[in-house]
Amino acid sequence: MAQGLSSSSISTESSPRPVAVIDIGATSIRMAIAEIHQDDVRTLDTLVQSVDLGREAFDDRRLSRKSIEKTASVLKQYQRVLQEYGITSPADVRVVATSAVREVSNRLAFIDRIFVATGLEVEALEEAEVNRITYMGVMPHLMNQKKLADSKSVVVEVGGGSTELLVIRGGNVLHSQSYRLGSLRLLKTLETGRLTPLRRRSILESHIKRTLVQIAEQVNPDQKIQLVAIGGDIRFAAHRLLENWDGVSLAKLPTKDLANLTDQVLKLDEDEIVRQFGASFIEAETLVPALLAYTMLARHFELQHLYVCETNLRDGLLHDMAVGGSWTTEFRNQSVRSAVSLGRKFDFDEMHARNVAELSRKLYDQLQDDHQLDSRYEVILYLAALLHEIGMLINVRSNHKHALYVIRNSDLFGLSKIELLQVGLVARYYRRASPQSSHPEYGLLPREERVAVSKLASLLRLAIALADTRSGRIREIECEREGKRLVINVPGVEDVSLEQIAMRQNAGLFRDVFGMPVLLRSGK
Repeated sequence: MAQGLSSSSISTESSPRPVAVIDIGATSIRMAIAEIHQDDVRTLDTLVQSVDLGREAFDDRRLSRKSIEKTASVLKQYQRVLQEYGITSPADVRVVATSAVREVSNRLAFIDRIFVATGLEVEALEEAEVNRITYMGVMPHLMNQKKLADSKSVVVEVGGGSTELLVIRGGNVLHSQSYRLGSLRLLKTLETGRLTPLRRRSILESHIKRTLVQIAEQVNPDQKIQLVAIGGDIRFAAHRLLENWDGVSLAKLPTKDLANLTDQVLKLDEDEIVRQFGASFIEAETLVPALLAYTMLARHFELQHLYVCETNLRDGLLHDMAVGGSWTTEFRNQSVRSAVSLGRKFDFDEMHARNVAELSRKLYDQLQDDHQLDSRYEVILYLAALLHEIGMLINVRSNHKHALYVIRNSDLFGLSKIELLQVGLVARYYRRASPQSSHPEYGLLPREERVAVSKLASLLRLAIALADTRSGRIREIECEREGKRLVINVPGVEDVSLEQIAMRQNAGLFRDVFGMPVLLRSGK
């Protein structure tokens, strides 16, 4: 996520801030320690400890007490290292877990036990968050290569439990998805006794091909495809096949060389891989299925070479900490593009939707002192404004309820399930009933999130009233307080009588939430 970082966006402090991120994965727990400077993030140290969470998670859907305690023990060791670096504040440490923890039935018990043992809060990253961090991490590399910047790039990471896919063209995300194809899941298919190398390869290829078919449907090779591979296994291969790779810039790896290496490791067991290639046992375990998957991807798209990127999840998390966890402008733009694409699928009135969204944004900005929400909620409001009529194609009468359903079950780029729910609820309350505790989705939210949804929905209703004529004639507004009421002035528009009628109908929720009636006034 290095893109867009500057001295002003990272930190205003003159002295470096030491921070750390810990990634609890399927086969290892990795920690990166870094300093956040005014103009960059500098990694100081990295640590890795092997664990076997993935096998239990994907076989039994549950983590054993032994594995949980092993994880706690590793994290305690890491805490001692953190103390040596002077990192003691919880705000300076972010601990995340991926699919091995996210998918187990006792995930909450795992998270609670780690907190009791270490005081560390473990965040089980959703697929959308992983995609967001991956995108922001890989984009600087893509944009620095003209060939990649101008073409369609398929960014792929084959992990222990899943394969993450991003399709990017010209800096825009065309598609993002997670597939249940991981190296540990693939290894599980081989647990049928002793197999010949040929039979072993055949079984792995048959499972990989199923996912390849799905990926091919999403990629749509309407132009030249470039494959960008990330992940520890492909980096291992690149370091052994490319003598002069600096490990930082994008590496151009010939497909035939990768295929030859894959052929070699397919004939070896883990001990032999360790001896012949100098791999760790962690690397040796997942190397075979991962490299085969990358090779088959490159061959499927008939590529002479693929690119290998050094970026990883921890790099992205460190840069996320550097910008304070806020959503960057580039991420916001990608989410908006994703919402517009979804709206077009449902034949929405795009001009009207964009006008309502822009008016919502202006209301949000000018009423900051009243709603006191952070910048993340501006994105939530903007997306809800774009999609508030998306349910019209399904049923006009209850379109607001259908909007909630469609948005909740969509794949808006980079948004988690809770964020999709927030967008859906704001859109759901653009008309008719105000938010009620008896409404299932709304009533289950924590109070802070309920209040935020109510505030955003009230702003959306004001924006819809301003755009009531659907002509787009109101584009600029000026909000001011007059006594105990909010006055919205519309400069350059003499007759706002129709909008005033709509405002009287729509301003009730705003009055209930903020305690202010609303007056709409023309700017003569």
